[in-house]
Amino acid sequence: MIEGPYFALVVLGALWCGVAAGVFVAFSTFVMRGLGALPAASGIAAMNSINVAAVTPAFMVVFLGAAVVCAVIAVVTFVLWPDQGTIELLLGCALYLAGSFGVTVLANIPRNEALARLAGDEESERSATQWNRYLSEWVVWNHIRGGAAIAASASFVLALT
Repeated sequence: MIEGPYFALVVLGALWCGVAAGVFVAFSTFVMRGLGALPAASGIAAMNSINVAAVTPAFMVVFLGAAVVCAVIAVVTFVLWPDQGTIELLLGCALYLAGSFGVTVLANIPRNEALARLAGDEESERSATQWNRYLSEWVVWNHIRGGAAIAASASFVLALT
């Protein structure tokens, strides 16, 4: 049974993953749509500005904090191996660590770095083509990481019930 500090840790994991999911869902549902409605040069400049502004302590605490909490939950789950909730806890950890954190590192960040290389050339036809590809690919990967964070949060809640 999940109780005491372990219970509090799992609640924190559910909340933290839920907050991260909210950020990802917000980007997928309206931020990227708004940027996509802009002319390519403006969209590229705005997204590059967002990518720089996102690397703040507040966002890093949410994004990396959820990953750290998930890693700790995974370790504690293996050490304590509770009778109930083990599968849900490990699934939640895997979903966030691979599906949100891993996708960010392997899919979203490389696309952001490629977009940053277009700075100064936003007006070209090549940049407009790359922007359109960026929008569609980045949003697909963002849906995946948002869905994974939501599923991780739900898995933690299920483990607690």
